[in-house]
Amino acid sequence: MDRKSWIAIILSLIGLFAWQWYVSKYYKPEAQPTTASATANATPSAPVVLPTATPAPASPPSMTARAESLSTNSTEFVFNNDTGGIEQVILRMHLGENHDNVALNRSRSMPIGAFGFNTGEVLGGFEMTADREKGEVFFKRTQADGLEITKKFSLPAAGEKISPYTLNLEITFTNPGSSAIQVPDFFVSSGGAAPIHVHDLPLYTRFDWGHETKMSNIDVNWFAAGSVPILGIPLHSERPLYLESKADIRWAAVASQYFCTILTPQAGSTTKAVWAKRFDAAKFNGTAVFGIQGGLIQGGLSLAPATSETRTFQIYSGPKEIPQLRTLGPTQDQVMSFGMFGFVSEFLLWAMNNLHSLLGNYAAAIIVLTLLIKTLLWPVQNKATNEMRKMALLSPKMTEMRDKFKDDPQKLNEETMKLYKEYGVNPFSGCLPMLIQIPIFFGFYAMLGTAIELRNSSFLWVGDLSQPDTIAHVLGFPINILPIVMAGTMVWQMIITPKTGDAMQQRIFYFMPLIFLVFCYNYASGLALYWTTQNLFSIVQLYLTRNKPLPTLEKKSVIAKRAATEAKKKSKNRHSP
Repeated sequence: MDRKSWIAIILSLIGLFAWQWYVSKYYKPEAQPTTASATANATPSAPVVLPTATPAPASPPSMTARAESLSTNSTEFVFNNDTGGIEQVILRMHLGENHDNVALNRSRSMPIGAFGFNTGEVLGGFEMTADREKGEVFFKRTQADGLEITKKFSLPAAGEKISPYTLNLEITFTNPGSSAIQVPDFFVSSGGAAPIHVHDLPLYTRFDWGHETKMSNIDVNWFAAGSVPILGIPLHSERPLYLESKADIRWAAVASQYFCTILTPQAGSTTKAVWAKRFDAAKFNGTAVFGIQGGLIQGGLSLAPATSETRTFQIYSGPKEIPQLRTLGPTQDQVMSFGMFGFVSEFLLWAMNNLHSLLGNYAAAIIVLTLLIKTLLWPVQNKATNEMRKMALLSPKMTEMRDKFKDDPQKLNEETMKLYKEYGVNPFSGCLPMLIQIPIFFGFYAMLGTAIELRNSSFLWVGDLSQPDTIAHVLGFPINILPIVMAGTMVWQMIITPKTGDAMQQRIFYFMPLIFLVFCYNYASGLALYWTTQNLFSIVQLYLTRNKPLPTLEKKSVIAKRAATEAKKKSKNRHSP
């Protein structure tokens, strides 16, 4: 291995350790706060004051398990009488495992809209009444000091232009007595999220929250104990609680790969912080699966005798669909988490949906969209291929020069640049198509990883474009066809591509198919379909280019002299009688 390779490895290790140091420094474990002082220590820059003494609850009445539900054409909200919240949300338009309707918040997490004074501890003992005709469910509980806590969940009014996955929540505090009551800080739960499919990736099980125009988030792996990869050096123990505060918190959400629940405080609600915890979800094939739950911490209030105060919230529990999310507010669509190439992902999603409306099939939409992109890039690819063929013609001169200056790298670099300039060859032009493809690839990667539209969309043997196209298992290992075809077409493309650079660089490039194979193997098969299509198009384009005559390799001075001579002849012909 040469010196440059060793330098690259050392720099990669330094970067890895620097990242692990950053994570351990800025994502320290939070002790679960039970007092104001404990919470202040957890976030010194913006302390969150939780109650120093939770109001003594009245002895909760004996509760018999009972459920009520409110329904729209697409959604059923199921309520629990004791905890005073939404136990699960059944999405009638979306199918999960075994072709059952997707049910959100059912996997051992706390109810959506649950209430409590100590973070993560739900207050029970609520009495429930329902009025299905009005689309309302009420909960009521009386504390030992006389404080009455009333919760009202209601469907949007008829004719109101709002998402069918939305519900309104009002929490009213009433002081019927003759003495003032101090209500301490309290939390409202956004419920929980867990993977709903065996192939859902843990990094998509997240807690997101918006502040000002930005979004912050953590995934479920944040809570696990951390260590340096391979070396196993521990960095931190398990984290029991995520707790953050900002001046302008707009919403909080729990999300899985394709669905989310968003809790948005309305005008008059003073949000001080957000919190999240991990919980054990239902197992997949005996494998432990974790979910994430969280909520908003609201500032306390003081109630004079015979007064009341209401805090209002909006709840969205449904698919990650940009049009639906944008009805909630200006920043809630950030739960799509498209990343740094978000503008590319949004454009690709818009284009794919429009093509689907014409073609009626998402696989066809991906293929046609890929062909359109490659057609637009055809001139760039042609120019790059021509430059690579020129570079290939320079190869004998490059080999001679390496032998001549093998002991003087600086002189070799100078002479190489001079050679490129002398023959008018740009060594970087061959990289341009790949550089353009990188944001498109990662835009597709982010979009296809969260686009609800692809769920249950089929193509030939592929049953679901949002999942790997597994056709069988060999010794427990899944056999996915599209990623294998994708890697094969990449190798084919490399074989027929004009060879440039030294032998070491060429060998490194042959690792690319393996890297892409690992990257896409257990990912949404729609991504492998896109990359395979663009590989096949590039192969056709390369064969067409290869059939053209070889470019001439001449010095720029010769080319300039010939151009001047031809220009002079043309000028003479114009002026001759």
